[in-house]
Amino acid sequence: MGFSEHVSGPGYGDAVDDANPGMSDDELAVLEAVLADPVCRTILDRAPQLGLTEWWLTAGAVFQNVWNAVDDRPPGYGINDYDVFYFDDSDLSWEAEDRVISAAAIFFEDLAAPVEVRNEARVHLWYEERFGAPAAPFASAADAIDAFASTTCSIGVTRDGEGLRIYAPYGLADVFAMHMRPHRRLAPGSVYETKVRQYQERWPSISHDPW
Repeated sequence: MGFSEHVSGPGYGDAVDDANPGMSDDELAVLEAVLADPVCRTILDRAPQLGLTEWWLTAGAVFQNVWNAVDDRPPGYGINDYDVFYFDDSDLSWEAEDRVISAAAIFFEDLAAPVEVRNEARVHLWYEERFGAPAAPFASAADAIDAFASTTCSIGVTRDGEGLRIYAPYGLADVFAMHMRPHRRLAPGSVYETKVRQYQERWPSISHDPW
């Protein structure tokens, strides 16, 4: 059974109207789940005004809202913050990133949850100190989405000149099934195991493969 058969709600028509042409039914159902969350909807409406060349609403803002739709939970349930990845390797200083973060704080100051905007071109500068393993520079913000500790979490949504677009390099089946698979490209096993444990506390229906 397709995911779109599990999900229905008032946001579906909006998702169809605002989606890039040629989206599959499953991609449209993901948009429905995301747009049902008013915080996501506002971010996707306003983020283009930041003037970033590449940006994605990603991580829990996307896959956890899909889980909420599948698990019959309200939009936004269990989401601690909303991640926006962007990529700018023209200036890798903290000051340049902080200017974008400060601008985003103004754009999103009225939202009920924190919006974390981060330059993925800088991740390799601090990753080893935080997680204990070196990281090669990312080639794009999409490349950073590719590197999540679970392939199940690797989904992003952006808005371009033709509307909303989804990036899902490992497909959507595991997200719909609420099944987590490890991804060993970058994060250590402890990161994956911690996330599985934290997510299962909020969504007991989640299953997972071991690291």
